[in-house]
Amino acid sequence: MAERWRDDSAAGGSAPAPADQPPGRMRAPGGVRANLGLYIRRQAASPARYLIEQFVCGLVGWIPTIIGIGLRAVLYRLILHMDGIAAIENGVRLRFASNIHLGRGSYLDQGVYLHACPGGIHIGEGSFVMHHAELHVYNFRDLPRAGIWVGRDSLIGEFCLIRGPGGVRIGDRVYLSPGVHIYSSDHVFDDPERAFVDQGVICRGVTIEDDVWIGAQVVILDGVHIGPRSVIAAGAVVTQDVPAYSVAAGVPARVVRPLGSSQEG
Repeated sequence: MAERWRDDSAAGGSAPAPADQPPGRMRAPGGVRANLGLYIRRQAASPARYLIEQFVCGLVGWIPTIIGIGLRAVLYRLILHMDGIAAIENGVRLRFASNIHLGRGSYLDQGVYLHACPGGIHIGEGSFVMHHAELHVYNFRDLPRAGIWVGRDSLIGEFCLIRGPGGVRIGDRVYLSPGVHIYSSDHVFDDPERAFVDQGVICRGVTIEDDVWIGAQVVILDGVHIGPRSVIAAGAVVTQDVPAYSVAAGVPARVVRPLGSSQEG
């Protein structure tokens, strides 16, 4: 069932807007001091955590080569959760690092951005996140199912974007080709008399089961469930569930054949 959150309290089961950010506004009222506080609250779990995380990242986050990877494998344990040894290249940006969990043997390439606000990001054992991929939980409304979970031995390709306010669950041995976008929320825009930013969001979440291959530049929208051992062709826009052992393609994506049948004809 979808989680529907509005920026007012008119509907049952709704949630009010955050007190520090009225609906439709990116800034907090109250001037520089209030906006500085808002900025810090959107970077770390507390001001103290912000200072610690920024200090550690500033100290060793820029160091290149295997030397930097080794230093980060030791010192980043002060700010995030790490099983065994994880390899983190220089230039990786981390926000809410206390909500990040890296499995043994996982790898973060240069330019990766992880923003793990409430809900957190879990990268499974042996999984790789390639350069300039962005994983952003984007939970500024206390959404209960927010988060991004990546299973074991999976690949998040170059320039992928994953937004997790409704929860994104990616299984084991899933390959996301370059430029895949996954969105786990949608704006409400039913009322033509109100701006969409005043109408809240719907969050259903996205699930991708084990052994799925997602082609380049695919867009996966909120509410989608992709069954195991499926293939999504490059450039598809997935708006509906994809059953197991199937190949889907097109805009919007449709199942074109069962996995294992001939590609000819």
